[in-house]
This record gives sequence, C-alpha cells and structure tokens, in this order.
Amino acid sequence: MHRVAVLALDGVIPFELSIPSRIFATARGPAGEPLYEVLTCTLDGGPVRTAADFSIAAAHDADALATADTVVLPAASSHSAVTGPDDLPPGLLEALSRVRPGARTVSICVATFVLAAAGLLDDRPATTHWKHAERFAATFPRVRMDAGVLFVDDGDVLTSAGASSGVDLCLHLLRRDHGSEVANQVARSCVVPPWRDGGQAQYIEHPVPEPSTAGTAPTRAWALSRLGEPLQLADLARHAGMSRRTFTRRFRDEVGTSPGQWLTRQRIELARRLLETSDLPMDGVADRAGFGTAASFRRHLHAALGVSPHVYRRTFRATREEPARA
Repeated sequence: MHRVAVLALDGVIPFELSIPSRIFATARGPAGEPLYEVLTCTLDGGPVRTAADFSIAAAHDADALATADTVVLPAASSHSAVTGPDDLPPGLLEALSRVRPGARTVSICVATFVLAAAGLLDDRPATTHWKHAERFAATFPRVRMDAGVLFVDDGDVLTSAGASSGVDLCLHLLRRDHGSEVANQVARSCVVPPWRDGGQAQYIEHPVPEPSTAGTAPTRAWALSRLGEPLQLADLARHAGMSRRTFTRRFRDEVGTSPGQWLTRQRIELARRLLETSDLPMDGVADRAGFGTAASFRRHLHAALGVSPHVYRRTFRATREEPARA
C-alpha cells in the first residue's frame, strides 16, 4: 500500500494539514480496499501549535518520512517569511534528508518556501500562492517560479499554489497513480471538482465587473456538451452574444486562460477518460473528443502529458485493473 507521510510543523494551517488525509484516505480500489495509508507526523512526535486556537498531537515522528512513498508538507503561518535554511525549524533539514530516493515530496501553498530554502527546488519549476510569488522569485532566483498555475508536477517534487490548490494537486496524484476513475470518485465524495479550469489568474484580485456584465460560464457549459464538434472562437463568441475580442478578454479574466487553451484542455481530459474507461480505437477517441484525426490527437496528448495515447491507455488501464488481480 502506498504510504503518505504528512509533516506538521509549528504553526501549521489546519485546512492544509487536513487535505492529504481527506483525499488519499478516501481513495478505494475496485473491491473497496484502501489504496493509501496516511500518517501524520511532527519532527519529534510531540504536539505542535496550529495557526488556529488549538494544538494537535500526532502519532508519529519524522522517522515516518523514511518509509513514505509520498511526503507532504502543508503550509504553516510562518512559511511565507522563510528566506533560507537558517529560517527553517531545527531538525527539518535532517528529517527531509531521510526521504528515500524515488519518493515524492509535495508542498501545499507557501510550504514551497520551505522546500526552496532546503534546496529541493533549485533549477526546478515550482509555484506558490500568487500573493507571495513575486517575493519568492526574488528570494529564490534559482527556482523557476510559475505563478500562473494551480500546481506544478516535476516528477518527484510537486508544488501547489493557494490552499485549495492542495486539493487539486492531491487529486492529480490520485489520477497519476490510479487513473481518472478513482480521482473522480474521490472528488465526488468530497464534493469538489475533479479538476479546475485555468490557473491562479482567475483568483487574483480584479475590479468587480458591472452587475449587467454577462459571464462566459453558460458558454463554457454549452461547449462542454459539444466537445466532439469543430468549435471555433467565433462559435463561442456568437453563443455568448459578444464580439470575439470581448469574449476572449472576459473569458481570460474569468478562467485565467484563452478560450482555445481551455477547449484543448477539456478535450484532453475527455480523451483521458475515454482511454481509461472505454475500448474505443484511437480514431474513435479522437473523434469523440473533437481532435478530428488520430494524428492530431497524438500530437495534443503528447504535448500535454509527454506520452502517446497507446502508452497512456496501457499505463492507466493496467493501473486501474491491478488491484482486482491482486
């Protein structure tokens, strides 16, 4: 069973601390068996204060990191002030050195500052809460900060943006480990979307639009029901009753990405579900998801995920079926 160790540091924010347990402990295989074991630990096994008006007691100390397949570091209230290793709690660097090769290390929200101060993000891409991204980039110039995304997956080190982006990242890991079906089941159980459109741009403070301003949400819903059709920007703008220029501007303000990028992402997600859950040939998946041809579908999937449709189907269908054979 995949073991997740969640390291709570002094001042940990309760919401971020609860995300890994809520997401991973909910995941079940075909026979209802748990897919993850989640251990919450502190550096010395003793209680730690939270950012709220209570403390928590964990059943494990930092030794749990040495046996974990995934180590999660939730944000603490002081993390955004970290500028280097001297700002880290005593014993943390030694604890992080226990993470075994091949294990994943994950930060939630401003815990990215801690990973950067520990040297784990040097020359890697990462993200953090948009309010702190500019200062992070100035403090840790060796890290390739991307403030526009909800999370960054760099293989064995993953970082998320604001608090709820930790949910997005944990669901992404479920999808990576066990496919969309398991991730979607957990998302439904937690009453959260299995993925969110766009990036952090949609959450950055903007002037409030006039009440009479029409949004693009109805058109997005309309497009989602027609992904197999050759939708163009003009079609979307016409449905919204806007000019193409106005529609594109409002769409980007609301979603954080362009209509074309959003449409491609939705088609990729539909194609992933079809690859995992159906026996459609590649031409059929390409047609159902709106890519037109199998060649176009292959190009788009490889650009988004770095693998071919055949490799993706073989990997995730096998992963999804493995527990049933065990």
